Amino acid sequence: MTKSSKLGNPIYKEECHPIDREICLASPMAMVVINDEMKIIYANDQACRCMQIELESVTGQLFSSFFSSVPSPIVAHYQDVMESGNSLEDETLMNTKKDNIIHIELILKKSAVSTNAYLYFKDVTKSKENERKDHLNVHLLSNIFQNASEGIILFDLKGNINDVNQAFSKQVGISKKEILTRNIRSFIPENSHYKIDKIKDLLSQNRKARGEIPIKKGNGISIVEFTTSPFVHHKLHMAILRDVTEKRQMEIQVKRNEDLFKGLFEEAIDAIVLWDQDGRVLKANASALKIFECSLSELLSKKIKDFVYPLESQKFELVMEELYKSGAVRDEVLFLMPNNQLKHLEFTSKLHSVDGYNMTIFRNVSERYQMEKELRESEERFRKIFEGSLDGLFLTNHNYVVVDANPEASKILNLDKDHLIGKDVREILNIKAEDETYHDYLVQLKEEGQSSFLKTFQSFDDKQQYIELSSKYNLLSNLNLTIIRDITEQIEMQEQLRKSDTLSVVGELAAGIAHEIRNPMTALKGFIQLLESSVGIDHEMYFNVITSELQRIESIITEFLVLAKPQAVQYQETNLIKIMKDTVELLSAQATMHNVQYHELYQEDLPPIFAEPNQLKQVFINIIKNAIEVMTQGGLITIGIHETRDGFIHIEIRDQGNGISRDKIKKLGEPFYTTKERGTGLGLMVSFNIIKEHNGRIEVDSKIGEGTVFHIYIPKM
Repeated sequence: MTKSSKLGNPIYKEECHPIDREICLASPMAMVVINDEMKIIYANDQACRCMQIELESVTGQLFSSFFSSVPSPIVAHYQDVMESGNSLEDETLMNTKKDNIIHIELILKKSAVSTNAYLYFKDVTKSKENERKDHLNVHLLSNIFQNASEGIILFDLKGNINDVNQAFSKQVGISKKEILTRNIRSFIPENSHYKIDKIKDLLSQNRKARGEIPIKKGNGISIVEFTTSPFVHHKLHMAILRDVTEKRQMEIQVKRNEDLFKGLFEEAIDAIVLWDQDGRVLKANASALKIFECSLSELLSKKIKDFVYPLESQKFELVMEELYKSGAVRDEVLFLMPNNQLKHLEFTSKLHSVDGYNMTIFRNVSERYQMEKELRESEERFRKIFEGSLDGLFLTNHNYVVVDANPEASKILNLDKDHLIGKDVREILNIKAEDETYHDYLVQLKEEGQSSFLKTFQSFDDKQQYIELSSKYNLLSNLNLTIIRDITEQIEMQEQLRKSDTLSVVGELAAGIAHEIRNPMTALKGFIQLLESSVGIDHEMYFNVITSELQRIESIITEFLVLAKPQAVQYQETNLIKIMKDTVELLSAQATMHNVQYHELYQEDLPPIFAEPNQLKQVFINIIKNAIEVMTQGGLITIGIHETRDGFIHIEIRDQGNGISRDKIKKLGEPFYTTKERGTGLGLMVSFNIIKEHNGRIEVDSKIGEGTVFHIYIPKM
């Protein structure tokens, strides 16, 4: 019988909690601590002595390894009790490390401070052995007294009968009730009363008496062999009487037992086979014939190993070795029947079980085996789909802790699988507790069964990364499925499309604005020149300012027109160093005015490129002009041109200005975005577009307070 009680308090998971250890050490009983993987993680000295094992050896062993003598369903029940948090008391058998089997009283309890469980046990082998012996003695005495074929009498020294067994009643042919009212002398003929007196004298001396004596039986007399023992119970003496019919009665009893075994053997649902030491079948019941698909005569001409599937022969030989070593074994083997049908048979074998012969009980478990196989295949298919998915996949419990993750999820998040499993999704994606968007996502997931969430964060290389989570609630047993996608490229393409749309609109506006402004600008310039020649020197400064501003407006109009319509482009073999030197010479006057010097580093024998010279000159002018303007206190512009290993020409233009912050660098090249007070942002936008049309690229590096470097890469011919 077992007793269980529900433990209601929450348990916190921890391998051998300090309190669990202290409880174990303080326990007066043998005690071990078992974790939620059913492994022993601690044991006190009493437990180690009982199990005949050192603490270092017992730690980490499965709890079930010490209960191999107990039927597996009982051990499974113990595990269920520990996992469910219930308590249990029981008596069972335990296997020690030295292959001894001890009888124990055990108590299973759940820890109140951790996920561990306690196993208290007490070795009661000796007391159980004594109880068994006492019980056996009482049982034997009762059996001897009640069921023995010999007549038994309990009587006092005066010959008064206190009790008799049924056999004696049969011997004398009188009911027990009547016998108990009489004296022994009444059953003995008078001519043999002297034997009664002699027996009395021996019993008074506490001595046994043996011999033969006649007793009255109905209308006749039987001669019985008697044995008397003094003071067997409460000053009562016992006499055992055996008549000549004893052998016949024993034969009848044996026949009854044989008939009982025969009935059980033939009617058993499981297949039962008796076999000799050579493995030859001697006897088999009807169920065995049904399983082995053959007649009794066919089965009796075979050995059990003849039915074993050839590929399982080695396993069967190992099982038989274990059987001959331990005397009993239980296992499963694949058998090939005479009709070529394959069957998985579970069997239990025991040596010298019946009349010195060996017995094996078979059960067909083919259907169960097939179900297990299909389940394994189903799990394997799921695992392949899960692992091979092109999307990142998470399996999370209802607390949103990751239970499993596929390789693509690790790749997207740049984290090993070991760093994902066991962690909360919020911890992995660095989601704040107060994030209302994530909270709404969880609420929708529970209420509607599915939900999506977009998370933006900085990746390991400081790039903006966009992660989209799409989840299904309770897709598997108490598990949620979350699909993880890196949509950074998609977001960037949308952003590029937005910029392209903006540029298109800017081009259309530029075309209209530039032509509308240029016509009146021509008239203004002409009249200003006429007025300048007729007005005195006093107003010369005003005319210079007006002329300068008109030139600036014309420059802006020119840049607008570059945006508005494609220019006539003629690509040709181009000397990049010559274009750069021409540009530097063109801007040398402006550089001198701003106290800016050049430092030029050009590679010798630089290969030519296929490009539009005027457009490249425009790019260099825009970038160098910007570099001059940002160095208000003067400085050095370093210009370098050299060939790279990956088939590009690298143009590097470095200034010593104040630098540009990282967030502003990302916006360079967008329409009307500029870091200068009076800039339009169109110059850099045009430059970026020109280099892009040349199948090149522009990269910008900058440090605040140190300056900015423009890296231009153009492919070689």
